[in-house]
Amino acid sequence: MPSYLHDVARRLIAFDTVSAASNAAAAAYLADELARHGFRVTCQEYESDGATKVNVVATAGPPVDGGLIVSGHIDVVPFAEQAGWTRDPLAFAVDDARAYGRGASDMKGFLAQCVAAAAAIDRARLARPLVFVFTADEEIGCGGARRLVPELAALLGDVPLPTAAWIGEPTGWRAYHTHKGVVAFTVTAHGIAGHSSLPERGQNAIAVMARAIAAIGAYQAELRAAAPRASAADFPECPYTPLNLGAVRGGSADNMIADRCTLTVSYRPLPDEDPLTVHREIARRLAAADLRDPGSPAVAARVDVGAAAVVAGMRSPRGTPLAAALAAALGARAAGGAGGAPFATDGGELARGGIASLVCGPGELEQAHQPDESIARVAFEGGVEVIRRVVDRLCALERGL
Repeated sequence: MPSYLHDVARRLIAFDTVSAASNAAAAAYLADELARHGFRVTCQEYESDGATKVNVVATAGPPVDGGLIVSGHIDVVPFAEQAGWTRDPLAFAVDDARAYGRGASDMKGFLAQCVAAAAAIDRARLARPLVFVFTADEEIGCGGARRLVPELAALLGDVPLPTAAWIGEPTGWRAYHTHKGVVAFTVTAHGIAGHSSLPERGQNAIAVMARAIAAIGAYQAELRAAAPRASAADFPECPYTPLNLGAVRGGSADNMIADRCTLTVSYRPLPDEDPLTVHREIARRLAAADLRDPGSPAVAARVDVGAAAVVAGMRSPRGTPLAAALAAALGARAAGGAGGAPFATDGGELARGGIASLVCGPGELEQAHQPDESIARVAFEGGVEVIRRVVDRLCALERGL
């Protein structure tokens, strides 16, 4: 089994599936392998920014209720300009302790485990459906899942849509039943161009943006101070909605008054909150604030707040059969599906389709998106058996697979 598992990981990591590129070749490989192991495979293809993207859905078992979705994403974050790599990001490599490559932890390592588990499972012993769902574009707003969920029931054909999903994101085999969402948008300050020697004849958009940033920062402090007590149980390190100022771009020369400045903003709303509340409040505060450029105080400032892109948060029930199955397979780390993940997943989109997810995978969050990304060999090579045990408990006939 390890040799096949390693081979699948080697093939998957060799595909460049950075979100801006097509994942079609990797998806085709996954689809072919799952079909070779007897799964019924359907692919959903779409175009995004000129690139072909593919979601893979593979099913085994009878067309009855009570099935299980096991899910992961095919895309990875960029590596070409990331400093610190000492290895080829697209070459799977193994030493005594760890396995390396872009996606080893997040999350091609888990996908490889799924394929290897598909090869080992006795499909004739499945009493309920087992569905593998591998998505595109998770790293850029869960775009693949957003497109897939409305069509998933149709893609499954006569198999009833399962209401439980296991998402193998990197958690060090800890199970999470909830996570925050993500909201991102752009703030644009519009100025008046001119020569820097005569500031009152123009308006410096960078100076206007500096005041907008101060207003957003004051609001961030208020959010931190008003953290709901109830959220501390699930998100002890950050029990409120954190704001992040991602990038500021403006101006073209030190002797010119900048006529435009843009700021990218994101925040992570708690799963039970309206995700657009903070966006609306920032827009309200910026509209009411005095954001004028000190160099041209007579000119009223103009600041636009762009539309928000939303990745949904997730809150699944505790004490589910999937939580019990993970606890049985993994022990105390997964018991009860307790706690909240500090990152977002496709689970928020799956919830829109009535699917409750738990997030639990072999990779480590500390390795995700990092140079020389890796996964512990013991977690990587032991993951196939974890999947088999969970499937055995939830989908198999009375005796084990």
